[in-house]
Amino acid sequence: MPSSSAATPSDITATRGSTGEQCAPDFVYTIFIAASVEKVWNGLIDRDMTKAYWGHYNESDWQPGSRWNHVRSDGSGKTDVRGHIIEIDPPRKMVWSWAFDSEGDDPAKLSIVTYELVALGPDTKLTVVHSELEPGSEMDKGVRDGWPAVLSNLKSLLETGETLSDQLWE
Repeated sequence: MPSSSAATPSDITATRGSTGEQCAPDFVYTIFIAASVEKVWNGLIDRDMTKAYWGHYNESDWQPGSRWNHVRSDGSGKTDVRGHIIEIDPPRKMVWSWAFDSEGDDPAKLSIVTYELVALGPDTKLTVVHSELEPGSEMDKGVRDGWPAVLSNLKSLLETGETLSDQLWE
């Protein structure tokens, strides 16, 4: 069931960058996908789509200030990552705060993910920027390894209807 608990504006803007703590360099990844901007957008937020290529599903009502959860699709119902929707402009831009569930209430642990989608005729340019990461943290390391694999899997699913082989995720 989507989470609809809305946060106050200060809750969703208090991230690592606002604490004065040092931040790692931004992680920036751009990928071109042979699918419409609407299909790519849907691939980022649709429960069944995210389950198919991410091993988690994203759960929210997708309104500014609302919480979002990144829930394991193994049936456990465990939320691994969570945050709030900071900005949403379908199908062009989305900004979320992002932290491990156990650290989601600590602004020094909250990073920011920005998705920008640009329609290129029938195709889409998707840029993901993950910023305000704690240098050397488990999250920082996971982001740098994880996003290329996740976005490549999204691209494969949208273009071919199939995800990459399971060996990628082992």
